[in-house]
Amino acid sequence: MIEDEKIETADTNDAADLREETAEGAPELAEHDRVATLEAELAEAKSSLLYAHAEAQNVRRRAEKEAVDARAYAATSFARDLLSVADNLARGLDAIPAELRDDEKLKGVIAGLEATGRELESVFQRHGIKKMTVLGETLDPNFHQAMFELPSDKPVGTIVQEMQPGYMIKDRLLRPALVGVAKKPE
Repeated sequence: MIEDEKIETADTNDAADLREETAEGAPELAEHDRVATLEAELAEAKSSLLYAHAEAQNVRRRAEKEAVDARAYAATSFARDLLSVADNLARGLDAIPAELRDDEKLKGVIAGLEATGRELESVFQRHGIKKMTVLGETLDPNFHQAMFELPSDKPVGTIVQEMQPGYMIKDRLLRPALVGVAKKPE
């Protein structure tokens, strides 16, 4: 039993020494843990701030791009409506027979209609609306709408007839061209 008491006393003394050592070192460990925690929180806050800043820049850039696009393409609906006016004017001018074009009574009216057509084309150009030239090109479903096929000696898929012109507004399609495309002769 005496040996047991000696062992208990030794264990108690070792535990006390360990507590003293730990107590002396604990403030340093506790301070070190606190600093590490604060540094981690600071890094996380910096990361969140950078993310929020980048997101704000992206939102600003997106808003600026949408505003530019809105200004550039604001007239799209109106321009589509005017295309039918341009088509009808061109069809009307094309329908005038050659003998009436030489008639002195109609020369002024015809000249006025032609001037109106030129002015309409000028207005279209000022607003970035361009007529596409499609004859001889290969059919592209992004810009052309094939209405029929014609036997031809041209390569298959080549546009050989234009029924209605297509138009672009800046870099976007305003209206596809209605076309006839070549097919192999039978």
